[in-house]
Amino acid sequence: MTSLDKPTDQGTTDQDADSRAVTEAALFEAFGGVRGMVETVVPGLLFVTIFTINKDLHMSAIAALAVSLVLVVVRLVMKDTVKHAFSGVFGVAFGVVFAMMTGNAKDFYLPGMLYTLGLALAYIITTLAGVPLIGLILGPVFKENLSWRTRNPGRKKAYAKASWAWGLILLAKCAILFPLYWWADTTQFGWVLVALKIPPFLLAVYLTWVFLAKAPPPIDVFAEMEAAEKAEEERKAARS
Repeated sequence: MTSLDKPTDQGTTDQDADSRAVTEAALFEAFGGVRGMVETVVPGLLFVTIFTINKDLHMSAIAALAVSLVLVVVRLVMKDTVKHAFSGVFGVAFGVVFAMMTGNAKDFYLPGMLYTLGLALAYIITTLAGVPLIGLILGPVFKENLSWRTRNPGRKKAYAKASWAWGLILLAKCAILFPLYWWADTTQFGWVLVALKIPPFLLAVYLTWVFLAKAPPPIDVFAEMEAAEKAEEERKAARS
């Protein structure tokens, strides 16, 4: 290796490190990080724990909904983003309504299962349509919006791979949960569902990170627009 090669290699290494850091930060923001995972797991965990102890559907449902509301209040007090906590509240609320209407504690989990199935299909269908869902989710986070569709084919390919990963992982999760919904008792089903909350999610996020870390960097369309506006202002100033 010559002395001229070394700075180039170092520059490439630095760019790769920067790209991976940006990807990690974007995924952390988009999917809520550790705190988002905790907020996703705690209501269901509390529900199945209480139901395992006393078989009281009403107490279990009310406790799960209450803890979801507490998590939202904590985020509001801390002036933090509440989108993940609010989505958790809505999910728990639908579960509570289903369970109360049917009197079947397993129905507390049914809305979340249907949502997971719908999301899995959305990932697969949008990818087949050429607009992978993960790109629609992460595009604004990376400040690239939809530029990856026409201007960054390597990035579009990475988004397609990531969307396939999400879709297939979520389908596999559904393939486990739906049979158990019919065959297992409420306690067994609840503990299996809680156990499957985090591992599939972490696998999908990890694969997304792998695909995007190897992809071309995003095109910052916001910076391009700002640069265009600045250039236009300079042209107007030069004429006047």
